[in-house]
This record gives sequence, C-alpha cells and structure tokens, in this order.
Amino acid sequence: MAEPARRSHEPEAPPVDPHAVGLAYRRERARRRARVARTRASKHATLRFWLVVLVFVVGLLVLTGVVWRAIQSLFGL
Repeated sequence: MAEPARRSHEPEAPPVDPHAVGLAYRRERARRRARVARTRASKHATLRFWLVVLVFVVGLLVLTGVVWRAIQSLFGL
C-alpha cells in the first residue's frame, strides 16, 4: 500500500526580489536623510530666531540711548 508523502516541518522562505530589497534600502536612507535635514533646519531656525531677537534688542538699546541724549540736550538735563 502507498504511503502518504512526507511533509517537511520547516516552512519555505518567501521568495526575495533583489530589486525590492535595494529599493527599500534607498527609501530608508532617503527617509533618514530627510529626518536629519528637518532636525538641522529646526535647529537653524531656532538660532536665527534668537539672533534676530538679539539684533532687535541691541537696536532698541541703541535707539533708546540716542533718544535719551537728544532729550538731555534739548531740555538741558
């Protein structure tokens, strides 16, 4: 009498497309570069903001000093 075919207990590995693997690597590298670029841009934006605030504060102090001297000379204080 015939015996049933033996089954292997190890599942077969799914077929791998080498082109898809390379594409996935390139996609992940692009995502990583974009994330790093966003982080860098955010840090630069914060630095630019504080630099502009500093310039405005210095300008305000200079303008205040000029106006104060003009008031002193005008009113003889």
